[in-house]
Amino acid sequence: MKKVIWILVSVLVIGFVGFQYYKSKTVSTEAAAQTRTAVVQQGKLEVKISGSGTVEPVTSEDIKATDDNNEIDEVLVSAGDKVSEGDELITFTDDSDPITAPADGTITTVSVLEGERVTNGQVVAHLTDYKDLQTVVAVDELDITKIKKKQTVSLTVSAYPDTTYTGKVTAIAAEGTSANGTSTFDVTIHIDKPTNLKVGMSTEASILTQSKENALYVPVDGVYINNNEKYVIVTAASTDSSSDVSAPSAGTSQQKTVKTGISTDEYVELTEGVTAGETIQLPELATSSSSNSQGGMMRGNMGGMGGMTGGVPPGGNGQGAPSGRGGN
Repeated sequence: MKKVIWILVSVLVIGFVGFQYYKSKTVSTEAAAQTRTAVVQQGKLEVKISGSGTVEPVTSEDIKATDDNNEIDEVLVSAGDKVSEGDELITFTDDSDPITAPADGTITTVSVLEGERVTNGQVVAHLTDYKDLQTVVAVDELDITKIKKKQTVSLTVSAYPDTTYTGKVTAIAAEGTSANGTSTFDVTIHIDKPTNLKVGMSTEASILTQSKENALYVPVDGVYINNNEKYVIVTAASTDSSSDVSAPSAGTSQQKTVKTGISTDEYVELTEGVTAGETIQLPELATSSSSNSQGGMMRGNMGGMGGMTGGVPPGGNGQGAPSGRGGN
Protein backbone atom coordinates (compact mmCIF):
# COMPACT_ATOMS: atom_id res chain seq x y z
CA MET A 1 0.00 0.00 0.00
CA LYS A 2 2.80 2.39 0.94
CA LYS A 3 4.52 1.57 -2.35
CA VAL A 4 1.41 2.56 -4.31
CA ILE A 5 1.17 5.84 -2.39
CA TRP A 6 4.82 6.67 -3.09
CA ILE A 7 4.29 5.93 -6.78
CA LEU A 8 1.29 8.28 -6.88
CA VAL A 9 3.20 11.00 -5.05
CA SER A 10 6.15 10.62 -7.43
CA VAL A 11 3.85 10.88 -10.44
CA LEU A 12 2.23 14.02 -9.05
CA VAL A 13 5.61 15.64 -8.30
CA ILE A 14 6.99 14.82 -11.74
CA GLY A 15 3.80 16.11 -13.34
CA PHE A 16 3.91 19.35 -11.37
CA VAL A 17 7.57 19.95 -12.23
CA GLY A 18 6.89 19.21 -15.88
CA PHE A 19 3.94 21.59 -15.92
CA GLN A 20 5.99 24.39 -14.36
CA TYR A 21 8.77 23.83 -16.88
CA TYR A 22 6.31 23.90 -19.77
CA LYS A 23 4.67 27.04 -18.36
CA SER A 24 8.00 28.85 -17.99
CA LYS A 25 8.99 27.95 -21.54
CA THR A 26 5.63 29.17 -22.82
CA VAL A 27 5.98 32.48 -20.99
CA SER A 28 9.50 32.90 -22.35
CA THR A 29 8.29 32.15 -25.86
CA GLU A 30 5.45 34.68 -25.48
CA ALA A 31 7.85 37.32 -24.18
CA ALA A 32 10.26 36.69 -27.03
CA ALA A 33 7.40 36.98 -29.49
CA GLN A 34 6.66 40.46 -28.14
CA THR A 35 10.15 41.79 -28.91
CA ARG A 36 9.78 44.66 -31.37
CA THR A 37 12.40 46.31 -33.56
CA ALA A 38 12.57 48.93 -36.27
CA VAL A 39 15.14 49.83 -38.90
CA VAL A 40 16.51 53.38 -39.14
CA GLN A 41 14.94 54.66 -42.36
CA GLN A 42 16.27 57.35 -44.70
CA GLY A 43 14.02 59.37 -46.94
CA LYS A 44 11.61 62.26 -47.14
CA LEU A 45 9.93 63.14 -43.84
CA GLU A 46 6.92 65.44 -43.91
CA VAL A 47 5.17 67.08 -40.98
CA LYS A 48 1.50 67.80 -41.59
CA ILE A 49 -1.29 69.36 -39.56
CA SER A 50 -4.88 68.41 -40.23
CA GLY A 51 -8.19 70.21 -39.93
CA SER A 52 -11.76 69.80 -41.14
CA GLY A 53 -14.12 72.32 -42.69
CA THR A 54 -16.44 73.07 -45.60
CA VAL A 55 -16.20 74.43 -49.13
CA GLU A 56 -16.99 78.13 -49.47
CA PRO A 57 -16.95 80.61 -52.36
CA VAL A 58 -14.10 83.13 -52.37
CA THR A 59 -16.54 85.77 -53.67
CA SER A 60 -20.03 85.96 -52.18
CA GLU A 61 -21.31 89.49 -51.70
CA ASP A 62 -24.33 91.70 -51.64
CA ILE A 63 -24.65 94.28 -54.41
CA LYS A 64 -25.87 97.62 -53.06
CA ALA A 65 -27.23 100.88 -54.43
CA THR A 66 -25.03 103.92 -53.97
CA ASP A 67 -27.57 106.72 -54.59
CA ASP A 68 -30.75 107.86 -52.82
CA ASN A 69 -34.24 107.94 -54.34
CA ASN A 70 -33.18 106.88 -57.84
CA GLU A 71 -35.95 105.26 -59.88
CA ILE A 72 -35.03 101.97 -61.56
CA ASP A 73 -35.40 102.01 -65.33
CA GLU A 74 -34.41 98.38 -66.10
CA VAL A 75 -33.30 95.30 -64.18
CA LEU A 76 -31.07 93.57 -66.72
CA VAL A 77 -30.43 90.28 -64.88
CA SER A 78 -32.31 87.48 -63.15
CA ALA A 79 -31.32 84.93 -60.51
CA GLY A 80 -29.08 82.29 -62.08
CA ASP A 81 -27.53 84.57 -64.71
CA LYS A 82 -23.75 84.47 -65.06
CA VAL A 83 -22.06 87.86 -65.28
CA SER A 84 -18.59 89.29 -65.70
CA GLU A 85 -17.03 92.05 -63.66
CA GLY A 86 -18.31 95.43 -64.92
CA ASP A 87 -21.49 94.14 -66.59
CA GLU A 88 -24.50 96.46 -66.14
CA LEU A 89 -27.13 95.01 -63.83
CA ILE A 90 -29.53 97.88 -63.12
CA THR A 91 -30.09 101.21 -64.90
CA PHE A 92 -31.94 104.34 -63.74
CA THR A 93 -34.43 106.70 -65.39
CA ASP A 94 -32.34 109.81 -64.68
CA ASP A 95 -29.37 108.31 -66.57
CA SER A 96 -27.22 108.20 -63.41
CA ASP A 97 -24.46 105.61 -63.23
CA PRO A 98 -25.82 102.07 -63.46
CA ILE A 99 -25.16 99.37 -60.88
CA THR A 100 -22.56 96.96 -62.26
CA ALA A 101 -21.20 93.53 -61.28
CA PRO A 102 -18.31 93.87 -58.80
CA ALA A 103 -16.78 90.55 -59.93
CA ASP A 104 -17.30 87.51 -62.13
CA GLY A 105 -19.92 85.11 -60.84
CA THR A 106 -23.56 84.10 -60.74
CA ILE A 107 -26.46 86.32 -59.67
CA THR A 108 -28.16 84.31 -56.95
CA THR A 109 -30.90 86.77 -55.97
CA VAL A 110 -32.46 89.99 -57.29
CA SER A 111 -34.52 91.95 -54.78
CA VAL A 112 -35.78 94.99 -56.75
CA LEU A 113 -38.15 95.61 -59.70
CA GLU A 114 -38.38 98.17 -62.51
CA GLY A 115 -40.06 101.39 -61.38
CA GLU A 116 -39.00 101.06 -57.75
CA ARG A 117 -36.87 103.67 -56.04
CA VAL A 118 -33.71 102.66 -54.17
CA THR A 119 -31.88 104.17 -51.22
CA ASN A 120 -28.15 104.41 -50.59
CA GLY A 121 -26.87 101.08 -49.18
CA GLN A 122 -29.97 99.07 -50.13
CA VAL A 123 -29.19 95.48 -51.24
CA VAL A 124 -30.48 95.03 -54.78
CA ALA A 125 -28.89 91.66 -55.67
CA HIS A 126 -26.40 89.01 -54.51
CA LEU A 127 -23.48 87.57 -56.47
CA THR A 128 -21.55 84.32 -55.86
CA ASP A 129 -18.59 82.95 -57.83
CA TYR A 130 -18.94 79.15 -57.83
CA LYS A 131 -15.79 78.63 -59.90
CA ASP A 132 -13.40 80.19 -57.40
CA LEU A 133 -13.65 78.19 -54.18
CA GLN A 134 -11.90 77.87 -50.84
CA THR A 135 -12.28 75.87 -47.66
CA VAL A 136 -12.11 77.15 -44.10
CA VAL A 137 -10.82 74.53 -41.65
CA ALA A 138 -10.52 74.59 -37.86
CA VAL A 139 -6.97 74.04 -36.52
CA ASP A 140 -6.17 73.27 -32.89
CA GLU A 141 -4.58 76.06 -30.86
CA LEU A 142 -1.51 73.87 -30.17
CA ASP A 143 -0.77 73.72 -33.90
CA ILE A 144 -1.84 77.15 -35.14
CA THR A 145 1.59 78.74 -34.58
CA LYS A 146 3.04 76.36 -37.18
CA ILE A 147 0.63 77.48 -39.91
CA LYS A 148 1.92 80.10 -42.37
CA LYS A 149 0.47 81.70 -45.49
CA LYS A 150 1.30 79.99 -48.82
CA GLN A 151 1.87 76.57 -47.20
CA THR A 152 0.87 73.67 -49.48
CA VAL A 153 -2.27 71.73 -48.60
CA SER A 154 -3.72 68.36 -49.66
CA LEU A 155 -7.51 68.16 -49.50
CA THR A 156 -9.98 65.31 -49.47
CA VAL A 157 -13.71 65.80 -49.87
CA SER A 158 -16.31 63.44 -48.44
CA ALA A 159 -18.28 63.46 -51.69
CA TYR A 160 -15.23 62.37 -53.72
CA PRO A 161 -13.16 60.08 -51.44
CA ASP A 162 -10.93 58.86 -54.28
CA THR A 163 -9.91 62.36 -55.43
CA THR A 164 -7.20 64.52 -53.86
CA TYR A 165 -7.34 68.29 -54.31
CA THR A 166 -4.56 70.77 -53.66
CA GLY A 167 -4.47 74.31 -52.34
CA LYS A 168 -2.55 76.94 -50.41
CA VAL A 169 -3.11 78.73 -47.11
CA THR A 170 -4.35 82.28 -47.78
CA ALA A 171 -5.50 83.50 -44.35
CA ILE A 172 -5.18 82.65 -40.65
CA ALA A 173 -7.75 83.91 -38.12
CA ALA A 174 -6.47 86.38 -35.53
CA GLU A 175 -9.05 85.15 -33.00
CA GLY A 176 -10.00 81.63 -32.03
CA THR A 177 -13.24 79.93 -31.08
CA SER A 178 -13.41 78.25 -27.67
CA ALA A 179 -15.45 75.14 -26.93
CA ASN A 180 -15.15 72.55 -24.14
CA GLY A 181 -11.97 74.11 -22.80
CA THR A 182 -10.04 74.13 -26.09
CA SER A 183 -9.69 76.69 -28.85
CA THR A 184 -9.51 76.34 -32.61
CA PHE A 185 -8.58 78.87 -35.26
CA ASP A 186 -10.00 79.19 -38.77
CA VAL A 187 -7.49 78.69 -41.57
CA THR A 188 -8.57 79.66 -45.10
CA ILE A 189 -7.25 77.53 -47.98
CA HIS A 190 -7.70 78.47 -51.62
CA ILE A 191 -8.47 75.40 -53.76
CA ASP A 192 -6.37 75.25 -56.94
CA LYS A 193 -8.76 73.37 -59.24
CA PRO A 194 -12.16 72.87 -57.55
CA THR A 195 -13.55 70.58 -60.27
CA ASN A 196 -16.99 69.17 -59.32
CA LEU A 197 -16.92 70.80 -55.87
CA LYS A 198 -20.00 72.50 -54.48
CA VAL A 199 -20.39 75.05 -51.70
CA GLY A 200 -21.06 73.34 -48.38
CA MET A 201 -19.22 70.06 -49.07
CA SER A 202 -17.18 68.68 -46.15
CA THR A 203 -13.38 68.76 -46.43
CA GLU A 204 -10.36 67.33 -44.61
CA ALA A 205 -7.16 69.34 -45.02
CA SER A 206 -3.58 68.19 -44.49
CA ILE A 207 -1.30 71.25 -44.26
CA LEU A 208 2.40 70.67 -44.95
CA THR A 209 4.35 72.61 -42.30
CA GLN A 210 7.81 71.00 -42.54
CA SER A 211 9.60 68.75 -45.01
CA LYS A 212 13.09 67.27 -45.13
CA GLU A 213 14.79 65.16 -47.78
CA ASN A 214 17.13 62.28 -46.85
CA ALA A 215 16.16 62.44 -43.19
CA LEU A 216 17.02 59.55 -40.86
CA TYR A 217 13.95 58.61 -38.85
CA VAL A 218 12.54 55.96 -36.52
CA PRO A 219 9.21 55.35 -34.76
CA VAL A 220 8.59 57.90 -32.01
CA ASP A 221 8.45 55.24 -29.27
CA GLY A 222 11.95 54.03 -30.19
CA VAL A 223 13.54 57.11 -28.60
CA TYR A 224 13.97 57.21 -24.82
CA ILE A 225 14.83 60.03 -22.41
CA ASN A 226 16.92 59.78 -19.26
CA ASN A 227 18.02 62.93 -17.39
CA ASN A 228 17.21 65.06 -20.47
CA GLU A 229 19.44 62.83 -22.64
CA LYS A 230 17.78 61.13 -25.59
CA TYR A 231 18.94 57.68 -26.68
CA VAL A 232 18.06 54.61 -28.72
CA ILE A 233 18.95 50.97 -28.15
CA VAL A 234 20.70 49.56 -31.22
CA THR A 235 20.67 45.81 -31.82
CA ALA A 236 23.95 44.49 -33.26
CA ALA A 237 23.75 42.65 -36.55
CA SER A 238 25.80 39.55 -37.40
CA THR A 239 29.48 40.40 -37.82
CA ASP A 240 32.65 38.62 -38.88
CA SER A 241 34.68 38.66 -35.67
CA SER A 242 37.87 37.82 -37.56
CA SER A 243 37.71 41.10 -39.46
CA ASP A 244 36.69 43.38 -36.59
CA VAL A 245 37.43 42.17 -33.09
CA SER A 246 35.89 45.31 -31.59
CA ALA A 247 32.49 44.77 -33.23
CA PRO A 248 29.70 43.60 -30.92
CA SER A 249 28.46 40.08 -31.39
CA ALA A 250 25.11 39.34 -32.95
CA GLY A 251 22.17 39.64 -30.58
CA THR A 252 23.74 42.17 -28.26
CA SER A 253 22.47 45.70 -27.85
CA GLN A 254 24.09 49.08 -27.37
CA GLN A 255 22.67 52.35 -26.04
CA LYS A 256 23.39 55.32 -28.32
CA THR A 257 22.82 58.97 -27.49
CA VAL A 258 20.92 60.79 -30.26
CA LYS A 259 19.63 64.20 -31.20
CA THR A 260 16.20 64.65 -32.74
CA GLY A 261 14.83 66.98 -35.40
CA ILE A 262 11.38 67.26 -36.93
CA SER A 263 8.70 64.76 -35.97
CA THR A 264 5.25 63.54 -36.88
CA ASP A 265 2.73 61.60 -34.81
CA GLU A 266 4.48 58.36 -35.88
CA TYR A 267 8.12 59.15 -36.67
CA VAL A 268 10.93 61.33 -35.35
CA GLU A 269 14.05 62.45 -37.20
CA LEU A 270 17.44 61.54 -35.71
CA THR A 271 20.07 64.14 -36.64
CA GLU A 272 22.94 62.52 -34.72
CA GLY A 273 23.87 59.13 -33.27
CA VAL A 274 22.71 56.56 -35.81
CA THR A 275 23.14 55.57 -39.44
CA ALA A 276 20.63 54.31 -42.00
CA GLY A 277 19.94 50.58 -41.81
CA GLU A 278 20.71 50.12 -38.11
CA THR A 279 18.13 48.19 -36.12
CA ILE A 280 16.77 49.68 -32.91
CA GLN A 281 14.66 48.08 -30.22
CA LEU A 282 11.16 49.32 -29.48
CA PRO A 283 9.35 49.05 -26.14
CA GLU A 284 8.20 45.54 -25.32
CA LEU A 285 4.47 44.99 -25.45
CA ALA A 286 2.84 43.92 -22.21
CA THR A 287 1.93 40.21 -22.21
CA SER A 288 -0.54 38.20 -20.20
CA SER A 289 -0.06 36.18 -16.98
CA SER A 290 3.36 36.27 -15.29
CA SER A 291 5.16 38.24 -17.99
CA ASN A 292 2.52 40.93 -17.60
CA SER A 293 3.23 41.25 -13.88
CA GLN A 294 6.97 41.50 -14.58
CA GLY A 295 6.35 44.39 -16.95
CA GLY A 296 4.24 46.08 -14.30
CA MET A 297 7.08 45.88 -11.77
CA MET A 298 9.54 47.39 -14.21
CA ARG A 299 7.19 50.23 -15.00
CA GLY A 300 6.70 50.84 -11.30
CA ASN A 301 10.46 51.00 -10.72
CA MET A 302 10.76 53.89 -13.16
CA GLY A 303 9.43 56.25 -10.49
CA GLY A 304 9.22 59.84 -11.72
CA MET A 305 10.81 59.19 -15.12
CA GLY A 306 7.50 59.76 -16.90
CA GLY A 307 4.96 57.50 -18.52
CA MET A 308 5.77 55.02 -21.26
CA THR A 309 3.67 54.42 -24.31
CA GLY A 310 3.26 50.86 -25.54
CA GLY A 311 5.18 48.90 -22.88
CA VAL A 312 8.56 48.83 -21.16
CA PRO A 313 12.07 49.49 -22.49
CA PRO A 314 13.78 46.53 -24.17
CA GLY A 315 15.23 44.37 -21.43
CA GLY A 316 13.20 46.22 -18.79
CA ASN A 317 16.13 48.27 -17.52
CA GLY A 318 13.83 51.09 -16.45
CA GLN A 319 16.24 53.76 -17.66
CA GLY A 320 13.80 56.02 -19.43
CA ALA A 321 10.64 56.60 -21.39
CA PRO A 322 10.07 56.99 -25.11
CA SER A 323 10.34 60.54 -26.39
CA GLY A 324 7.38 62.28 -27.93
CA ARG A 325 7.68 65.12 -30.42
CA GLY A 326 10.67 67.29 -29.90
CA GLY A 327 13.72 68.96 -31.27
CA ASN A 328 17.28 68.85 -30.11
